[in-house]
Amino acid sequence: MAARTPLYDRHVAMGARMVEFAGFDMPLQYSSIREEHEAVRNRAGIFDLSHMGEVRIAGADADATVQRLISNDLNRVSAGGAVYSVMCNEHGGIVDDVVVYRDDDSCMVVVNASCRQKDVSWMRDHAAAAGIEDISDDVALIAVQGPRARAIVATLTSVDLDSIKPFHATFGDVAGVASRISRTGYTGEDGLELYVMGDVAMQLWDALLEVGEAEGLVPCGLGARDTLRLEAGLRLYGQDMDDGTDPYSCALGWTVKLDKGEFIGAGALRAIDPKHPPRRFIGLRLAGRTIARHSQPVLAGDLVVGEVTSGTYSFTLGHGIATASVQPSVTPTTPLFVDIRGTVHAAEQVPLPFYRRPKGG
Repeated sequence: MAARTPLYDRHVAMGARMVEFAGFDMPLQYSSIREEHEAVRNRAGIFDLSHMGEVRIAGADADATVQRLISNDLNRVSAGGAVYSVMCNEHGGIVDDVVVYRDDDSCMVVVNASCRQKDVSWMRDHAAAAGIEDISDDVALIAVQGPRARAIVATLTSVDLDSIKPFHATFGDVAGVASRISRTGYTGEDGLELYVMGDVAMQLWDALLEVGEAEGLVPCGLGARDTLRLEAGLRLYGQDMDDGTDPYSCALGWTVKLDKGEFIGAGALRAIDPKHPPRRFIGLRLAGRTIARHSQPVLAGDLVVGEVTSGTYSFTLGHGIATASVQPSVTPTTPLFVDIRGTVHAAEQVPLPFYRRPKGG
């Protein structure tokens, strides 16, 4: 039986279409994926992300432990800051991509729901297990994303949200609920992610929807989350990368800081030329409503040179978009095609991300 988040009853009561994802019953959509997607791009959307995993790393060596586990440099931020990173195995393959929050005396590592058990076991195998605590079952995560997100949350808190820089967090009450308020997201829009205890998540969810109604806030499911993140060029573990993919081959080399000191996988990553990785990660534009899907072949002439990792129809741009992993012999000017169920479609190489909110927009 699939697990349920603390907000499951609300989703059902609101008529959400529920699906099983990463072992949880989760809302795929409430109205339509297009309506929810456009609400986030133009106003605001609220997401239940309580299926995500949270791992607390504490103790005198907490920072050193995290530095050994991740490829990025935790020392780039002080307490209150966050870093996006990958964790690599000894061969340089990606165990998971994570967000690490640095606190005064500990760190919280946010992991993908599908990787939670694997990640926790891997962390304990490579660090002092006593200092690693899986707190996922106690924590709920509610994200408010979009141009009006901060204005909506601001009506429910005395915290100065404008003072929170991107990829930083602070602690404070929102609607009377003690929260870690983080200026992060997975949509390509500005917004906030609120980490709270599960037993008060419903109180916060209800309050946000009530005050957000006037601003056009709508509940959003996993469907819109996926179309939004792909437009923004953000990776999805298990599709765009896995434990056989090195960070350079999925355009995440910027998360690798080989000069910070030793970490798991550093030796293998040093053997890779960042400018000439084993694979290239590229963006593709397809005509009209053509949609490419994960694992479909990418062709150069009659030769298979790669495969689609993620694909969807872009509601914002009005055409199909996809990311693909291709051989290094593919240049930015190589004409490419995607084999979609036996029919070959032209695919134009385009820069990532597909969408970026204009400054001041």
